[in-house]
Amino acid sequence: MKFENYDVIIVGSGVSGLYAALNLNLNLKILMLSKKELTLCNSALAQGGVAAVMDKEDDNYELHIKDTLIAGGYKNDKENLRILVEQGPTDVKNLLKYGVEFDRKEDGSIDLTLEGGHSRHRIAHHKDSTGYEIVTSLIDSVKKLSNVTIVENGHLVGIEKNDGSFYAAVYKSGEYSYYTSKAVIFATGGIGRVYDFTTNSAIATGDGIQFAYNLGAEIKNLSYIQFHPTAYADKKNRECFLVSEAVRGEGAYLLNCHKERFMHKYEPERKELAPRDVVSKCIMEEQRVTGSDEFFLDISYKDADFIKNRFPMIYSRVLEKGYDMTKEPIPIYPCQHYLMGGISVNGNGATTVKGLYAAGECAHTGVHGLNRLASNSLLEALVFSRLIAEQINETTAPSESGTTEYEFRSPEGKPIPSGLRTEIRHIMQKAYFVVPDVEEARKSIGRVKEIKEQLETGGYEMTPDYIEALSIATCAYIVLSEIV
Repeated sequence: MKFENYDVIIVGSGVSGLYAALNLNLNLKILMLSKKELTLCNSALAQGGVAAVMDKEDDNYELHIKDTLIAGGYKNDKENLRILVEQGPTDVKNLLKYGVEFDRKEDGSIDLTLEGGHSRHRIAHHKDSTGYEIVTSLIDSVKKLSNVTIVENGHLVGIEKNDGSFYAAVYKSGEYSYYTSKAVIFATGGIGRVYDFTTNSAIATGDGIQFAYNLGAEIKNLSYIQFHPTAYADKKNRECFLVSEAVRGEGAYLLNCHKERFMHKYEPERKELAPRDVVSKCIMEEQRVTGSDEFFLDISYKDADFIKNRFPMIYSRVLEKGYDMTKEPIPIYPCQHYLMGGISVNGNGATTVKGLYAAGECAHTGVHGLNRLASNSLLEALVFSRLIAEQINETTAPSESGTTEYEFRSPEGKPIPSGLRTEIRHIMQKAYFVVPDVEEARKSIGRVKEIKEQLETGGYEMTPDYIEALSIATCAYIVLSEIV
C-alpha cells in the first residue's frame, strides 16, 4: 500500500490548524485535512471575541491571570496560563496582517468589550461573529501558501505509528487515500456531539481525542466540560444556537419563569457577570426553587439600534425564531458548550507520543482549569498552535517527496448498527448535565463500555460514520470513568 509523503499532517481547519500552518516553515510540505467544508468548525461559531491585554493603561497580565484563575477554580496550569496571557497580545496583533478586522473606536483603536468573569474590557471582537471573521481571513491566507495541500471533506478514518512515522487513512467521496508524515497536529475540536444538545458544530465528535487515546497519548480531565448558561432554548434541534456571553457583558439581565431577575440571590456582587459555570449552576438552583425550566435573557431596555449594530447575527437568528430582542426577553437554557480537558500537552503543544501534537479544544493545556473564562478559547488556539509550529520548525527537516510502502489494515468491513450514537447521547445527557450525577454514571458506564468494545472488535468498515461512533463511545467512556 503506497502512502504519499508529507512533513506535517494537520487534522482540522479551525483557528488552531490554520494558524499552525501559517507559522510552519515554508520548506515543509503540509497536508491539512478538513472533515467537512473549511468553515464548518467550532472556531467559526465563536461569537464573543479574543481576550487579551491590549490596553496596558487600563489592564495588565496579572489581572487577566487572576480572572482566569477565579473562573477556573484555581485548577489551572499556572505556567501555561502565563504563556497564554503574556504571549497572547502578540498573536492577536498578528491577526491584523492576515486581514482580520476587529471593531474599532472612533480614534481607530480596537474596541475592547467586557464579558462575564472579566474585570476589565479586554475582548477584541468583530461584531458578534468574531470566530467566523478570523477563520475566513486565515483560510484566505493559508490558500496562498504553496507548501500546503488542503483536502476538504477529507475524513481521517485511521492512523498508526510505526518506526517514527505516522500513517494515515483518509476517506473522501467513497474512496480512501493514504498519507505518511513525521509530525501530526490534531486540531479536531471538542466533543459536543457526545450530548443530545450542544452549541457545537456537527464535526465535534472527539475524533482527535479517540485517535490520540488509541495511539497511547495521555488524556487528561476529559470530564472538565463547560455548559454555557445562555444557549437559545430550542429543544427541537440537536445544535443549539448560542447567545453570546457578550450580551450579558453589555448589560442583559437573566430572568426566571416569572420574568424576574434572580442572579442577585446567588451572586450578589457579580450577578449576571459571574463565570459561566456559576451562572449555569444558579439557573439549575432557580429551576429547583421555581419548578420551571423556563428562563430568559433580556436586553430590550437598551437602545434598539445599539443592539442591532452590536449583535447583528444574534438579533437576526432569534428574530427567525420569532423573538425581537430589542423589544422582549428571549428564551435561554444551559447547554453543553466547551471542553477544558483533552489530549494532554506540554507548553509546546507536544503530547506524550513523540511527533504528535494537539491544539485548541481537543488539547489539554490546563490554562482553563475547571471552567473556561469567556473568549480565552481563541486566544489559546492562537498561542499554542504557533508554539507547536515553532517546535516543529526546530525539530523537523524536510523529507523526500514521493511515496512510502506500508501495510495498513484493510478499511473493508460490515456497516455499523444504527442507534448507538443516539443511545450514548441520551446516557450522557442524563449522567452529566451541568453537574455530574455519579449514581447515574455508575449505572451507565457498563453499557457505554460495551458499545465501545463492540465497535473496536466488530469488524466494521472504516467509514466516517464508524469513526464518529467510536469517537463518541470512547470519549463518553473516558468522561464517565473520571466521574465514577
